[in-house]
Amino acid sequence: MFDSIGWGEILVLIVAGLFILGPERLPEAASWLAKSVRKVREFANGARDQLREEMGPEFDQLRKPLEDLRGLRNFDPKRVVTQHLFDGDSDPLGLNGFSSNGSNGTNGSNGSNGVKPQTVTPQADPLKPGERPPVDPDAT
Repeated sequence: MFDSIGWGEILVLIVAGLFILGPERLPEAASWLAKSVRKVREFANGARDQLREEMGPEFDQLRKPLEDLRGLRNFDPKRVVTQHLFDGDSDPLGLNGFSSNGSNGTNGSNGSNGVKPQTVTPQADPLKPGERPPVDPDAT
């Protein structure tokens, strides 16, 4: 119920309550609030139990869409798009087979994604000021 409220917000509410109600009425107000929340929870639990008894197995069918809506509360757009586009594949690009030192393992090294792996040739020497790079005869 109060999952999105942090300790900082609770502290601000306590300080505001202290200023508004005063130190002599604050404990009484806190106990009244706790009793009210407890009563609301008891009413909600009683209503849910009564509904479950009256509906029987249909209650679970009613509850499933509500659980789906509860799942939307923790909605993460990046996770949803990745799951939709890659059907839940945890490594859609085949990058888990590559180690940090540049060598690759079996995953993605055989060109399974339709692209042939390219080898990178290191440059011999950096260009000096005023020097032009060599022209590639294949590039037109």
